Amino acid sequence: MTASFLRLKTRLISHFNFKKTTATVNKTFKTSPGSPYPMGAKLKHDGVNFSIFSRHATSVELLIYSSADSLEPIQVIHLENDIHKTFYSWHVHLHELPPRIWYTWRMDGPDCAAESGFSFDKEKHLLDPLARVVSDKLWNRSKACLPGDNGHTAMRSQVVDQSYDWEGDTPFSFKSENAILYELHVGGFTRNKSANVKNPGTFSALIEKIPYLKALGITHVELLPVMAFDEQDIPRGTAALGLKNYWGYSTHSFFSPHPGYCVTPDKGTHLKEFRDLVKALHKAEIGVVMDVVFNHTSEAGADGPVINFRGIGSDIFYHLDEHDKSKYRDYTGCGNTVNANHPVVANFIISCLEYWVREMHVDGFRFDLASALARGQNGEVLKDPPILWGIELSEQLAKTKLIAEAWDAAGLYQVGSFPGYRWGEWNGKYRDSMRSFIRGDKGLIAEVATRLCASSDLYKQQDRLPINSINFITCHDGFTLNDLVSYNHNHNLANGEDNRDGGDHNISYNCGAEGETNDLHILELRKKQAKNSIAILLLSQGVPMLLAGDEVLNTQNGNNNGYCQNNELTWLDWSLTEKNADMLLFVQQMIALRKRHPALMRRRFLTGEVVPGRHIPDIQWHGIQLGAPQWLDFESRVLGFTLAALKDDEADLHVILNMSDDELAMQLPIVGERKWHLAINTAMDSAQGTLKPENQNPIEGDGYLVQAKSVLVFEGR
Repeated sequence: MTASFLRLKTRLISHFNFKKTTATVNKTFKTSPGSPYPMGAKLKHDGVNFSIFSRHATSVELLIYSSADSLEPIQVIHLENDIHKTFYSWHVHLHELPPRIWYTWRMDGPDCAAESGFSFDKEKHLLDPLARVVSDKLWNRSKACLPGDNGHTAMRSQVVDQSYDWEGDTPFSFKSENAILYELHVGGFTRNKSANVKNPGTFSALIEKIPYLKALGITHVELLPVMAFDEQDIPRGTAALGLKNYWGYSTHSFFSPHPGYCVTPDKGTHLKEFRDLVKALHKAEIGVVMDVVFNHTSEAGADGPVINFRGIGSDIFYHLDEHDKSKYRDYTGCGNTVNANHPVVANFIISCLEYWVREMHVDGFRFDLASALARGQNGEVLKDPPILWGIELSEQLAKTKLIAEAWDAAGLYQVGSFPGYRWGEWNGKYRDSMRSFIRGDKGLIAEVATRLCASSDLYKQQDRLPINSINFITCHDGFTLNDLVSYNHNHNLANGEDNRDGGDHNISYNCGAEGETNDLHILELRKKQAKNSIAILLLSQGVPMLLAGDEVLNTQNGNNNGYCQNNELTWLDWSLTEKNADMLLFVQQMIALRKRHPALMRRRFLTGEVVPGRHIPDIQWHGIQLGAPQWLDFESRVLGFTLAALKDDEADLHVILNMSDDELAMQLPIVGERKWHLAINTAMDSAQGTLKPENQNPIEGDGYLVQAKSVLVFEGR
């Protein structure tokens, strides 16, 4: 069967199913007991099988709606304990029910919250936890926080036909050591008018920007949460300002793409629109990593809304207080913590991840507050958490990139000790060390050298690899790169929390003035420091991650916690691609330099031993004097290193990092018969300071004058 025929068949089926749905909205459907497997809503040849898990429910109802915003159900099916329940699964089959129909669940059960942690409410409408498509068109969070019927303001799940023509696409195969991650917000990347896209803030709009991503040179996008989340999950004072949850760290439906990123969510096109994005990125040879939030849900604490998990079984899905189970343990700072190592929950999480890989072709996951998943059912830290090992050992996830934010909000910090071997870790120690060094802090030479070499002190002794270190200097959480060199303090008043929110440990330096300035000397220093940050990041062993917009010096005006700012404060200003074209060119050239040097992307740790066939060590360290690194000089802010090529056609590298305030005359080492060519100089403008190999001239003499606060890279050929 040809691909074109399959596409035509898919379109015809979709058209037929839409017509069929609209023609039967006033019909009631014949039911039969159905099957407990698979869980969720499964479209079959003669209708739809529904199945949902609840261990302690005593009464269950399924409600069917003709549209996402219809207020009254067209049918309510009461499930009988003796007919529709198998062990802990409630199930029913609706004959001739077509796709695109919407539904909710209602459950009743024991009322003993303090003793058993139950939150049953027979009038509360619940989302299917395995729903592939959800709608929040009617959603009112405050109504879901109160007891009683919220049918007119609840979210809905949809029955979907999951067929899709992938046109031969498969998950992206790419060596981790060659990866360059680019963290971006799907909505904010294209919502500014300057983005000039057809449907701003959507998966579709991001497809239009793929040529930009390709030209930049990154290999993977790391998408901030795109699983369906609650935009109304926001502090009251912040909500009073008309703000919403922007970042998306408030998931409620882990199998559904976020409706807010879809062009036609009312039609249930979530799966198609996300798959179209993945397929288009893969065609451009760009991988997709999803930021996932399994540490907590949008249901918050005891006073939070009942959306799905609380109304089905709080005692299973959440960590509850040992003495008063109506209270939720909070290791995440978000009101609740998912009980990830309960067998039912662990199975749910692993099945979800496998679904996104198998059915959506996702290439990797970054786990928010991943250390919360290392906690046992009483909150204790487990040495070998079943959920984390289950993810690592899953055959379906074997080629999937796994990245942990290796800490939680209750003080558990596991950078360098996160359970498992395959997991990459957001290296917070790398971030802090490099920020301090670039700022000009003294006494960091040995620390910086270790971080440049993929933090071997954290990973090598545990038989891990350089790829376990995910290096970054900025991310969504904190200052942008522009703001890191422009502000000493947070400026978060717009968030409505009196500037109390956001971290204070910024390790930033405003270069002489707080915020905007017309001082040319300060502006020049800021740009140079931004270039230094990008250069050092891309010259480090391990896997680099860039924050979207840093390549054009995007600003948030000193706000280091833009989680609630779905507006021009956080949206990428595309006019900066012209205004700061020199910075964009610099980042493109730094990425290109990294890609042409396998020695910067080593699979194994550097050893200092001689490279076979080259007669020089894989790395040599220098200070102001060649071969004399100032490891114990607590005043030094200068470090150099020479990196031997791995291949005959690869150039050697000599790098000088001068974060001091002094201009220095530095010697260049002798490397056989090769000559040094200047490739990068952050003290010069991009037209002169970033040179492609064909535009480089050999350096005459054995030294070079290195300006203060600058990074130089020489290629030896």
